[in-house]
Amino acid sequence: MAIKKNRDGKSNNALSLDRMIENTEENIREAEISMEFAGPEERENLEEKNERRKHSVDKMKKQLSDEAAFEARKNSFE
Repeated sequence: MAIKKNRDGKSNNALSLDRMIENTEENIREAEISMEFAGPEERENLEEKNERRKHSVDKMKKQLSDEAAFEARKNSFE
């Protein structure tokens, strides 16, 4: 099995983070719509899941910001 090398990990990471943020935010919106039709127990589960999702989005946005700062520092030395 051949191992692929990731040539530009930081830019790929930023792109992946951006996609993950968009997907997670979409999941939050879809869960909010589902809550309108859910029973009490399912609604509570969706609310808890959305809280975890929102926490994850905050962390991913922070990481994306860190990636941008890293790229800016890296580019200032070129």
